[in-house]
Amino acid sequence: MHESGCFVLPNPWDIGTAIYLEHLGFEALATTSAGFAFSRGKRDGGVPRDEMLDHIREIVEVTALPVNADFLAGYADEPEGVAANVRLCIATGGAVLSLEDNTGRTDTPLYEKKLAVERIRAARAAIDASTTGVVLSGRCEAWLVHDPDPLHTALERLVAYAEAGADCLYAPGVSKPDEIAQIVKTVSPKPVNILVSGFNHQLSLSQLADLGVRRISVGSGLALAAWGAFIRAAKDIKTNGTFNLLANGAVFADVNKLFQEKS
Repeated sequence: MHESGCFVLPNPWDIGTAIYLEHLGFEALATTSAGFAFSRGKRDGGVPRDEMLDHIREIVEVTALPVNADFLAGYADEPEGVAANVRLCIATGGAVLSLEDNTGRTDTPLYEKKLAVERIRAARAAIDASTTGVVLSGRCEAWLVHDPDPLHTALERLVAYAEAGADCLYAPGVSKPDEIAQIVKTVSPKPVNILVSGFNHQLSLSQLADLGVRRISVGSGLALAAWGAFIRAAKDIKTNGTFNLLANGAVFADVNKLFQEKS
């Protein structure tokens, strides 16, 4: 799927949304760390490793589609720990594993480049040893951590991650077409994933395909769209005592029929 064309990789946050996205005809799915965390009443990054592994496994098991596991930063700092956790993630049955370079710390938001590369190399070695053929997606979080020069940082790191064994490259947060084109050109022939969410929703599938993007994910976008509708309706009930926004909901019979057929 990464070799030619451009496909959308939507992000369900629970079993029901995974079933519905498969029902719509998407070719692959990806978990979303934020979407799942919010559904559990936790912040993004606040889900423990084993709980996240269980979630990835339940999404894999409920769909016949290949699943990209959003495995954050691998739940470890050092390469050895990353490799050990990657082996656990591989065991969930996911087809793709994404590893990011965000430390989660405000003082040093990105892992030092050499260490970040070693972490990708360790993940690559763990995947190769498994002989599963899992695809490794290397993520540079420069835009999301507000790096002073995100394009330069992303280009430099994504090239290094590709050389270290990442199969697909990903810099969430980029939105300018010329910067996207530069990323695609710089890491070619390896495929590039672009995140489309509320901040860059004006981008279209056809536009990104023309730029050479191979894969489009929406991260927490669908989860936040659902949260937006829920919050507006709940606030309308509490503030105005009216229930008008409930009229915009999904049709009960349609959703119920889908899950009845799956059970």
